[in-house]
Amino acid sequence: MRKDLEWEYADSEVSEATIKEIGLQLGFQLPQDYIDCVKINGGANVLPEEFNVGIVERCFGSLFSFDEESSEYIVKKYEIYKPFIPKKVFPIANDPAGNVICLDYNNNPESPIVVFWEHENAWEKEMLMEEEYLTGEQAEERARENVFYVAATFTEFLDKLHD
Repeated sequence: MRKDLEWEYADSEVSEATIKEIGLQLGFQLPQDYIDCVKINGGANVLPEEFNVGIVERCFGSLFSFDEESSEYIVKKYEIYKPFIPKKVFPIANDPAGNVICLDYNNNPESPIVVFWEHENAWEKEMLMEEEYLTGEQAEERARENVFYVAATFTEFLDKLHD
C-alpha cells in the first residue's frame, strides 16, 4: 500500500476477522489489500483524492465504515445501493457527488476489479422490470451501463490517486 497517502478522519481500527465476516455475510470474499487498508482507514477520506475513470477526472470521497454506529456503515450502504447496482458489485467508497467506488466480482470471484458506479440515469432494477417490462437479465445489463472500469486491484486503484 502506498505510504504517501494521507488518510483523514478514520474510524477506530477494526479487526480483519470482522471485515471478512461482514463481507461474507453480504456475499463477498473481500480482497486482502482492501482489508489491510480499511481495517485502519475505514470511514476515512484520502489525499491525494483525484483519480481518472477513462478520461474523466473523479474525486474520492471516503471509504465506507465497518463501525455499526457510523452513517457510512458499509452494510447500510450496501442495502441502499443494492437495488441499483449490478449483482456481484460491492460498494466500498463514495465520491462527493453520490457515485460509488466498488469492487466488481463479475468476471473473477477471487480477484475483483475496482469500478466506478455513476448514479446519473440509474434506475432501480425492480422498477425497470415492472415499468419497462425488462427481464431480470435485461435489468442487470442496464445496471451495468453505469459501471466503469478503474483498476485491476484495490492496490492499483490507490496507486492511481493523484492531485
